[in-house]
Formats: sequence, structure tokens, C-alpha cells
Amino acid sequence: MATHTEVRRYPFGDPVRLDPYPQLAQLQREEPISRVRLPFGGEAWLVTRYADVRSVLSDPRFSRGATVGREDVPRVRETPALPNVLTSMDPPELTRVRKLTMTAFTARRVQELRPRAEEIVEELVTAMAESGSSADLVTALALPVPVTVICEMLGVPARDQHRFRDFSDAVMSTTAVSDEERMAAYGAIIGYLTEQVAARRAEPTDDLLGALVAARDNEDRLTEDELVTLGLTLLVAGHETTANQISNFTYALLTNPGAWERLREDPEQVPAAIEELLRYIQLGNGGAFPRIATEDVELSGTLIRAGEAVFVDLQAANRDESAFPDPHTLDLDRHHNSHLAFGHGFHHCIGAQLARLELQVALTALLRRFPTLRLAVPAEQIEWKTGMLLRGPKSLPVAW
Repeated sequence: MATHTEVRRYPFGDPVRLDPYPQLAQLQREEPISRVRLPFGGEAWLVTRYADVRSVLSDPRFSRGATVGREDVPRVRETPALPNVLTSMDPPELTRVRKLTMTAFTARRVQELRPRAEEIVEELVTAMAESGSSADLVTALALPVPVTVICEMLGVPARDQHRFRDFSDAVMSTTAVSDEERMAAYGAIIGYLTEQVAARRAEPTDDLLGALVAARDNEDRLTEDELVTLGLTLLVAGHETTANQISNFTYALLTNPGAWERLREDPEQVPAAIEELLRYIQLGNGGAFPRIATEDVELSGTLIRAGEAVFVDLQAANRDESAFPDPHTLDLDRHHNSHLAFGHGFHHCIGAQLARLELQVALTALLRRFPTLRLAVPAEQIEWKTGMLLRGPKSLPVAW
């Protein structure tokens, strides 16, 4: 049985651009299951190897539901996990709620959204081209695309869509705003969605939020709290990750020699390139979703006792050389890319197909409309977000 003596502070300091924390590679080689101390709640286990991460994510003995409302659970934010959120549920409750929403996110349903997504992106890149020879990619494209798509799916009126950008930034913060500000933003979204639910109850609609309301009222499958917080989860998660990744992907392609040109010459490789970029890029800052062992579990020679917290690092797993040859190289020709960017098991991202679609459409349009795209400033001058669960540039000046 492995023994562990050193307890490290986690997350491992402020992120540097999209670079993985250097400690992760060493831990993965020498101490793949290690002890860490979080800003709130004490100590936990950190799992970094691909096979072990998959095991934790698919093992019902590691519970997300056991973290809800508990001050003693290690975490990166002051407020404990909130109830009725998909990321804080366990089966069978999780299965029930996911089944209700998955019908809107099947591959077929998502592909039906492609024409509208292409129309949104085309309007935005046309506006970029007409504005001159440079732009901030974050505000010009990366933010508007996913927020418009998910808001239209849910039925949020266009006049209200801008509200969710500021709200979701606050909700996704760790230290960028105070805990009071974060919870105020959370409350504002909840209040808005409660109004939208009431409106759909009075006048049914055929959008996603209307379908969820109908299921709750007619089949009694969602509680009121579940309904509203599910809408919140879909709104925030439905655009925050993709918005960051559109910018991150563009940055990575423009700063890896030959990568942009490689896709420009062969745009049919965009879907495979998206998978490699998902694997390669360090999106999260670590420490987002602890799990609690509900019984003693031995994992790769380490005994994790009942009641102890466990974190998995998806980015570390995606750079595991036992799973991916030459893992620290961005290889746009990589095949059999079973990365964990969208998670695995019970909490695999229900919006994965939608995110892929948006990323493909946005990147394809950029390659077609701006074949000579380049960073407008030196890479070291780009300012990155801090105090957030996710990484991404505050702005990404590009020129063509």
C-alpha cells in the first residue's frame, strides 16, 4: 500500500497562459495519487493518471452529491456545492434529470442547429471583416457565438442575452469577485429564470425551457428548484466553456508554428483538430468538483477511506504519456483521441456535441474568411483571466 507524506497546496498557484502546471507531470510519474490542501475545507486526494481518472469518474462510490452544502469538503470557493445542480447530483436523481435534457442534445438534434449556428457565425465574421483589418476575437466572435446559440435554444429573448455574460463570469469565478458578488449574480440569474418559467407556464412555448416546464408540470419529473437550476446550468455551462475555447484554440493555432497554415490548406481536418485541441489545451484551473468516497476504495495501490475527498485533474489525464504518445505536442493528425475534456461516466458533458458543433463552425469560418490571421500583439502581451475556474484570454487582438 502506498504511503504519502507531503501535502501540497492546490491548485498549484496562478496559471500561466494555457500551460499545464509543471507539478502535474512530476506527480503523474512519481506520485499519481497525492495529498493536496485546498483553499477551503482542508485536505483531499489528487488523481492525475488517465486510467485512474476514468475509474474515479465512473465509480459510484465517489459521490458528488455528498459534497452539497458541506463546509468541511475541500474546495476552491468559499461557498459549498449547491443543491439541484447537475454537477452536484448522483444517480438515480442525476439519471432522471439528464434523461430529460439529453433529448435536446442528441447528435441529430445538434446537427439541426448547424444552419443557424453557421448563420450566427457568418454575421459575426462579416462584421469583423467590415470593421477593418483587426479585432478583439473575444468580443467579436468567441463570446457572442455560444451565448446566442444556447439562449436561442432555451428561449431567452435577444434583448436579455447580454445579461448572462457578466452573470456567468461571476458565477464561474473563484477569486475574481467576492463570494458575495458571486452569489448575488447567481441569485440574479435564478430570479430571471424563475420569471421565464412562470411566463411559460402561463403561455407554453416550444423552446427547451418550455419543454422542461411542461415535463415538470405534466409529468412531475422536475421539482421547481431543479427546473430553475437546470436552466442556470445550461445557460452558464452552455456558453462559458465554448467561449473560452474559441479564443484558446485560435491562440494555440497561431502560436504553434505551421498549425494555422496546416488547417487552412486542409479544412476537412478541422473536426479531428478540434479533438486534439480539446485534449491539448489546459482549460480548467483545477479543484472544481470534489467527490467523496462513500466507502473505502483502493486506487492504484492507495487506500482512499470513506469520507475522504478526491479531485481528478482532467488536463493532467489528457497529457498522460501512457494514454497519448508524445502528449505535450499539439499533433493535428492524432488519431484515436479518447480525451477526457468533456469528462467521463455519470457527469460526461451533456452539451459535448453542441460544443463541438460551435467550435467547428467558428474555426472553419475563421480559416475561410481570414486565411492570414495572426496575433496583433506579441503573445506575451496578451492578458489572461485570473481567479476563474476556466482559463482564457481577457481579449485576443488579431489582425489579417
